Amino acid sequence: MQLPRPIQTYFTARAPRDGDALAAAFASDAIVHDEGADHHGPQAIRDWWLAAKAKYHHHAEPMSAIETSGKTVVKANVTGDFPGSPAVLTFTFGLNGDRISDLEIG
Repeated sequence: MQLPRPIQTYFTARAPRDGDALAAAFASDAIVHDEGADHHGPQAIRDWWLAAKAKYHHHAEPMSAIETSGKTVVKANVTGDFPGSPAVLTFTFGLNGDRISDLEIG
């Protein structure tokens, strides 16, 4: 499956060494919605991502991707240290050029 470069970066980044690369995949005004909270801007998104990786030790493996309403919707199998693992989650990405402008995980 061919994913746009910033989305591929999101799924292939490994914590903690790739935190800066992950942050660079996001636009300066990007927002991530996850677990009922919003994270604004690359630094806050990096901090959220590193904290989630440390807490859940999770890995997301994309299974499918579709383009709909200007968004890239990726279904991924997520495994880690959380109740219900593994779980299939939906990652809805908005892109602005070569950066992620928004991401909702559900």
